[in-house]
Amino acid sequence: MLEGKALIADTDMPLKLQIQAMKAASEALDLYDVYDSKSIAAHIKKKFDDGHGMGWQCVVGSNFGSFFTHSQGTFIYFTLETLNFLIFKGPSPSVSSRVDIV
Repeated sequence: MLEGKALIADTDMPLKLQIQAMKAASEALDLYDVYDSKSIAAHIKKKFDDGHGMGWQCVVGSNFGSFFTHSQGTFIYFTLETLNFLIFKGPSPSVSSRVDIV
């Protein structure tokens, strides 16, 4: 497990889910090379799909922008080591929020 601490830039997730997101990211960084962003993202997405239902999205990298709509209470954007992590669940028809990350 990595010793570094995550720095949360923005989130609307409950604390328990935030901790799970950072733990999944740390586990992925232990399993995959830091340059293998695709495998890291896939690992995190699978963890969240398996544990919290289908529809999760994960973006990992050192430089990216985004604009998306998500289900309320399912969004986190944080940095761990040298990578940025964006995790969210796609919107449900009834409740969603928009976020712009640059």
